[in-house]
Amino acid sequence: MKYQNIREEELKNKIARDYFWIYDCTKMMGNVDFCVATFQESQTLFEQESLLWAEAKKGTSDLYKSITQLILTIGKARTFDKFLPPNMLGAFDGEKIAFVPYNEIQEIFYINDFNWNVTPSNYDTKEFKLIHEKVKNNIDEKALLFYYEKDDKELNNFIKDNFKIGKFGFIKTKIDKNNFITIYNKWLQTVKPTIAVNWDIAKKNGIIDGDFYLADLLSAENESLKDNLYVLLKKNYYELDRKFDESGMFGSKRTDFKDKQVAHTQFWNKYERPPKEEYWDYIIGRRDLLVPQDVRERKGSFFTPQIWVELSQKYLTDVLGVNWQDEYYIWDCAAGTGNLLIGLTNKYNIFASTLDRQDIDVIKDRIKNGANLIENNVFQFDFLNDDFTKLPKELQDIINDPEKRKKLVVYINPPYAEAGDTKQLTGTGKGKSGVSNDNKIYLKYKEKLGKASNELFAQFLVRIYFEISGCLIGEFSKVKLLNGSNANIFRNYFRAKLEKSFVVPGDTFDNVKGNFPIGFKIWNTEKHEKFEITKTDIFNKNGGFDGIKNFYSYDEMKGRINDWIKSFENLRISLKIGEVGVSRNDIQHIALTWISHKADRGLSITQQSLVVDSIFLAVQHSISVTWINDRDQFLHPKDTWETDVIFQNDCVAYTLFHGQNRITSKDGTNHWIPFTEYEVDSKKKFESDFMSRFISGKLKNDTENKLLTKTEKAIRNTPLVFSKEAKEVFEAGKNLWKYYHTQTFPVYEIETYNANASLYDIREYFQGRNESGKMNHKGKDETYTKLIGDLRKKLKVLAKKIEPKVYEHGFLLE
Repeated sequence: MKYQNIREEELKNKIARDYFWIYDCTKMMGNVDFCVATFQESQTLFEQESLLWAEAKKGTSDLYKSITQLILTIGKARTFDKFLPPNMLGAFDGEKIAFVPYNEIQEIFYINDFNWNVTPSNYDTKEFKLIHEKVKNNIDEKALLFYYEKDDKELNNFIKDNFKIGKFGFIKTKIDKNNFITIYNKWLQTVKPTIAVNWDIAKKNGIIDGDFYLADLLSAENESLKDNLYVLLKKNYYELDRKFDESGMFGSKRTDFKDKQVAHTQFWNKYERPPKEEYWDYIIGRRDLLVPQDVRERKGSFFTPQIWVELSQKYLTDVLGVNWQDEYYIWDCAAGTGNLLIGLTNKYNIFASTLDRQDIDVIKDRIKNGANLIENNVFQFDFLNDDFTKLPKELQDIINDPEKRKKLVVYINPPYAEAGDTKQLTGTGKGKSGVSNDNKIYLKYKEKLGKASNELFAQFLVRIYFEISGCLIGEFSKVKLLNGSNANIFRNYFRAKLEKSFVVPGDTFDNVKGNFPIGFKIWNTEKHEKFEITKTDIFNKNGGFDGIKNFYSYDEMKGRINDWIKSFENLRISLKIGEVGVSRNDIQHIALTWISHKADRGLSITQQSLVVDSIFLAVQHSISVTWINDRDQFLHPKDTWETDVIFQNDCVAYTLFHGQNRITSKDGTNHWIPFTEYEVDSKKKFESDFMSRFISGKLKNDTENKLLTKTEKAIRNTPLVFSKEAKEVFEAGKNLWKYYHTQTFPVYEIETYNANASLYDIREYFQGRNESGKMNHKGKDETYTKLIGDLRKKLKVLAKKIEPKVYEHGFLLE
C-alpha cells in the first residue's frame, strides 16, 4: 500500500501533491471531503469550475461504498444546486482511487420518489444499495479504478486526459450533459423572472419554462439552432406555438424580455453556448428533468412507476380500442395523489377519489399547476366504508345505470398489503386510518372473500364486482388472487373474465420489498367465468418484454404437494431418522422446507419414507427461484414419478448434500452419513451406518420395506443406481468428508473430534459462527472453500437434471 499508517487529512494532502498539483485542491464544497478545481483569480465574476468531488478514507476501504456515500451526501445537502457539479465523482484511500462520471449518476438526484433523508453512511438502506449497484457497474465496465503502485502511469494519463484546465484565470464554463441541469436551476433564478410570461397560465396550457431554457441553451449568437424546438430564441425575443391555423395561415406567438434582456445577457456571458453537438440529443431527450423542483415535489413520495402507468394505459387501449378515453368513464377510487391518472387525455371523463383529505388537497393543487383533471371530479371517499350516495351526482348516475356501467373503467392501484400493514403501492405510502378488518366491506363480504378477506385489494375488488357489476376493472395487485390457495373461495364468487394482463417485478414499486410479481389485470365484470388459467406478458425492470407466463388457479387440481407428502403416514412407523418440515405449497416459502432432527411442522422420516421425503425436498429446492415464479404452487404429482427410479435416486442424492439438510449430531444420532468409515478415513467408527447401508441395499426389511409405489411391491434390497450427475455429487461430497477427517486435533482436544459429523457439522466446523450465533457464510480455510464450492457446483448441475422432471411428473405446471 502506497500511503500507509497516515491520517485522512494527511492522505488528502499527499494525493493533492502527487496527482493534482496543477489544480486547486483547497476549495471546500459543502460536506464533500476533497475537491479538485481549476485555479481562479480572486476577483473573477465567474464561478470556479470543479473537476472532481471525492470521498477520502484512510487505510483500505470499499471505494464503491465510499462513492455511494458521497452521492448520498451530495444529494442530501443538494450541493449541486449551490455549486456547479464536477466532471467526475470519486473516492480514494491509501491504496487506490476510483472515478465515476457525474452524468452517469446525475439523474438519481432528480428521482421524484427517492428518499434523500437516509443516513449516507448506512449501507443497508434500499437507497444505498440502488446507487451502489449503479456505481459498481460503471466502474467495472469502464475500468475507472486505479491502484497507485501498479497503475501509476495509467492514473496520471487518465487525469491528464480527463481533467482539463483550459487556462489559468478566467474560464467560461462549458455546458455538457454533466451540468446542464444545475445551470438550468441557476437560469430559473436569474433569467426566468425577466421573461414576459404569466407562468401559472402557461403551465395550465402545457408550456414549461424548460422549453425556454432549451431555446437559450441550444443557440449561438442568441439564435436557436434547432428549428423543431417548441420555443425558439430569436435574438431578443422568444417565438413559440408555431402552427397553421384553420384558414391555412401560418402563425406563432411571441414573448419579450421585461428588462431589455439585461439579465439574460449577463447570465449567458458566464457560459459557453451551445454545448458540443454530441450532447444535444441527450439533453433534449432528458427534457423531463427540466421541470422546476417545486412541481416535481408536488407529485408526492410514492407512486406507481411511470413506466408501468404508461404500459397499463397501452393495455387498456389494446382491449378497449384507441378511442377508449372518449368512449369510457374512468374512476380511480384509490387515487392517492393522482399518479396513476397521468397521461390520460379526456379530463371530463375522469373521476378520482381517495381516503385522505390531504391527498385531495395535493391533487387539487396539481390541477392548478396543469394536471389534466377537473376539480369537481376529485373528491374524498372511503371506498371500504362510504355509501355510493356520497359520490358526485354524475358518477352516481353512471353507477346506477346498467348500460352506463358497461362504459365505466375502475382504474386503480389499491393498497397491496394485508389489512393493518402500512405498506402500499399507491398514495402517500402511509398507513390509511380506518382500513382494517372492521370496515363495512370486510364485514359485508367476508364469507365471499374467505381467507383473502385480509387482503385490502381483494376488498376493493369484491365491492366493485358486486356493487358496480358490468363495469371493467384495470388494477395493479399481487397475483395471489389468481393462484393463491387462500383465494380459492374468493375465486368461486369473483367470476369476472380476465381480458388481458402483464406482470412486472414487485420491487420496481416504491416502498415494496421482496422478489415477487405485481400484475396489471383488466377484468370484464359483465362476462362471467371462473378463472382457471391465463397467459400473462412478462416485463423486466427496464420495461423490456421477457416472454409469457402461465398463471393457474389450481382449483381443479388433485391437491398440493403438502397433501401428497402427508398421504404417506403409513410409512412413518419404524425407526425415525429425522423430520422434514412441511410449510406452505408455493415457491416463495421453500426456505421453510428442511430436514433436521426436529423440524417445524415436521413429519417423521423413516427407512420407508426416505425416498418420498427426499423427493419432497428436492423438487422444491431444485427449482430456480425468480420473481416471476415466486407464487407458483407445488402440486400433488401424477403417478408417473413412482416408476422413475433414477429420478427418485437423484432426489435422494440431492437431499443428502443440500444445505437444507440440517441434521447435526449434536441433536441425536446422525443416520445421514452417506459413506463408510473406510471411504472417508474416519479416525473412529460411526454410531450409525444407516445411510451407507440404505444406499448399498443392505438394510434389513424390518417392516416389509415396500418401495414407494402403487404399481409394484418391490423391496429396496439392491443398491441404488444413480445418474452420472448424482455420482459426481457423491464424489465431491466424499472429498469434503475426507478433508474434514484429515484435520488434526491436539491430544487435549481429541474429544472435540466428531467422527459422526454431518454435512451441517462440517460446515459449522470450518465456517464458525458470528457473535449472534449464526453460521458464517464462508470459512477461512482455502481448501475447504474450494471443496464446498465444488460440491455446490455439482449440486446445481444435478438440480438442472431434476428440474424438468418436476414439471414432467406434475409437481409444477409449465
